[in-house]
Amino acid sequence: MNIAVEARGLGVERGGRSVLRELDFAVPAGSLTGLLGPSGCGKTTLMRALVGVQARVSGGLTVLGAPAGAAALRSRIGYVTQDPAVYGDLTVRENLRYFAAVRGVRRGRRRAAADRAIAEVDLGDHADALARDLSGGQHSRVSLAAALLGGGPAGTDRPELLVLDEPTVGLDPVLRRDLWGHFGRLAAAGATVLVSSHVMDEAERCQRLLLLRDGRLLADEEPAALLRRTGAPDVEAAFLHLVDEAAAGGSRTGE
Repeated sequence: MNIAVEARGLGVERGGRSVLRELDFAVPAGSLTGLLGPSGCGKTTLMRALVGVQARVSGGLTVLGAPAGAAALRSRIGYVTQDPAVYGDLTVRENLRYFAAVRGVRRGRRRAAADRAIAEVDLGDHADALARDLSGGQHSRVSLAAALLGGGPAGTDRPELLVLDEPTVGLDPVLRRDLWGHFGRLAAAGATVLVSSHVMDEAERCQRLLLLRDGRLLADEEPAALLRRTGAPDVEAAFLHLVDEAAAGGSRTGE
């Protein structure tokens, strides 16, 4: 099995406290992997570590065969933060052509790459609207479209790894469904897609799960294996089972 992301003893400290605690996990290449857990559990910190913008990181973290944050990875990774980053005085199309250039898409492919990304996030009717006039959900979709652009191998216009921090927050159910379908197609085409969420019912759309709580990894496995191991009927029940199990173990050891 080819591995796109591998962590060994990964930790992050902030303000004198441990935000991530000795994480060991692997994300298979070409998979749709969900990073799930409640707000404040460390999901965003982990994603920031993966793309190389998080300070005070310890342990080992390898991304696409290189140390996290290596300059060579910049055009190979698409990253969507929780705060959409677009230029309000540019149109949607102008934003995406700009990001295509920044991310290394070849000059002759930038127009087509931007138009393709616009269509993929269903913003065709707003392509010539100024970004400042968009709704919050539409802003998020422009950021997602920008992440779908990338230098990729051999100058292609696709990133090899997509790191998406709660990309479906604030979106309507139909668009959420459509985007998850698109994430699955990207993975089927060979991209590695890591999506964070605090909505447990989105876990059923993933091929593999990383369950995080209080900076600790509770599970790193396929959904079916997780349900078999816990005897739970769904991922939310399995997560609660693991939380209770961890709490009981902590009580016995005095942690």
